Amino acid sequence: MHTHLRNEPLTRDDLVDLVRLRLDLVAAIQVAPDGTPGLVRYAYNVPQAAAGAEGGESAPYREAGPVRLERLEVDFGALVGSLEAEFARQSRGREVRAKDGRAILVHVGEKSASARRPSGTVQARPAGRDGALTSVRELSELARTAGVDVADVIVQHRDKIDPKYVLGRGKLDDVVVRAMQLDAETLIFDRELSPSQASAIASVTDLKIIDRTQLILDIFAQRAESRDGKLQVELAQLKYALPRLSQKDDALSRLTGGIGGRGPGETKLEVGKRRARERVHHLEQQIKTLARQREQRRARRTRGDVPVVAIVGYTNAGKSTLLNTMASLPESEKVLAEDKLFATLDTRSRRLHLGGDGTRPVILVDTVGFIRDLPEDLFAAFRATFEEAADADLILHVVDASDPARNDHIATTDAVLEELGLATRPRLLVYNKADLLPNGDAERLALGKRDTYVVSAVRKASTRKLVEAIASRLEHVEEDARISAAHDDWVIEGAVIAPSRDVYH
Repeated sequence: MHTHLRNEPLTRDDLVDLVRLRLDLVAAIQVAPDGTPGLVRYAYNVPQAAAGAEGGESAPYREAGPVRLERLEVDFGALVGSLEAEFARQSRGREVRAKDGRAILVHVGEKSASARRPSGTVQARPAGRDGALTSVRELSELARTAGVDVADVIVQHRDKIDPKYVLGRGKLDDVVVRAMQLDAETLIFDRELSPSQASAIASVTDLKIIDRTQLILDIFAQRAESRDGKLQVELAQLKYALPRLSQKDDALSRLTGGIGGRGPGETKLEVGKRRARERVHHLEQQIKTLARQREQRRARRTRGDVPVVAIVGYTNAGKSTLLNTMASLPESEKVLAEDKLFATLDTRSRRLHLGGDGTRPVILVDTVGFIRDLPEDLFAAFRATFEEAADADLILHVVDASDPARNDHIATTDAVLEELGLATRPRLLVYNKADLLPNGDAERLALGKRDTYVVSAVRKASTRKLVEAIASRLEHVEEDARISAAHDDWVIEGAVIAPSRDVYH
């Protein structure tokens, strides 16, 4: 309870505190110039069901008044008691299906036609309102993959991103109120938050604040299985956390005590940062060692003259399913394939036999999927995963034909391949999930386009033309290699042309 001197209604701060602090009731009493009480205005929280019954998405509170104090005939004890009982019944009745609770997704975009490329990312986000829908849909899939139940989605378009709160203080208060109304524990932002932004937003609410990078890192941490993959995830997490360590806990700024800790010394924060940097250096050395071992294995495979076909593409395009289908693998040897983003984080290789007699072996390599706005540190940590594609004789670029944003996905994959120096590598474009498109739409995707094929990875018959194209394309690649090798086997010594020592056979 507090007083108002100018007969003003309950303020926005009053109502936000009512919801954020889960107060039973907030009341403002007008005080006349002579000090006597006048009109009373009050508000109290109501369960979500009661709020929604009033029509639409009503506020999670109910306001009453103004009424003169002497005419106020409300038993506040009974009112609060009945509300507490209703809240308890609703809490017991709510089912939370996701293992990591409920979250609200927040997307903030600029109104300008051209979206700016976020700092330190591989590919810029799509622009405009259509881009916002695509971005939110992808963030929802990321949240589902991470094990989060999406309670609501907040989309805001601003002339300029707020440098402190991203979406502005007033809108942030509305989001916090909405989270309290829906019993959401987490806010997930569809961008990478700077350390200062994360700290400023956290100071306004006790909700858990997650950005897009943290969400992707969490998925990677859940799904990495090999030692290489786990090291790469840990390295990316440390590089992300290093500049944010000072935001974690004020206690870290205290000096270490005891013998050797007196005097200026190192603060706990400095010790934590130094140990994190040492761990980063150690992980980088281990990853380099594993990279050399992979290089030796690839060299042995190359000496065996077995061609390699790398399957690349946007995440959840159906790459693993396509590998399983083309290689006709038994159930025990199949690569994990799920309808989730980043189902594959570790490269998997399987053998495919071409030719009528099945005597011509080819190695199919499944790679981690690409995604827009992949943070640079995460991309660098998993760069070694893409080395298989760098040594491939042929690249299959798989696209989800049923996704409305398939053209953006193609552009993202092309940009990543260019970053890896693979833009000129022989490539086939494969539109997958044709069974999810209306009749005729799938065929039109490849109409008049060279090296483009439409398949349904769950139907082996639809991949027959693709397998034939792989065989034909590899023959051309091998023929080009023979011509190049024959040309390189002759060197000029003075005026005499003589074969070099490494004569091609």
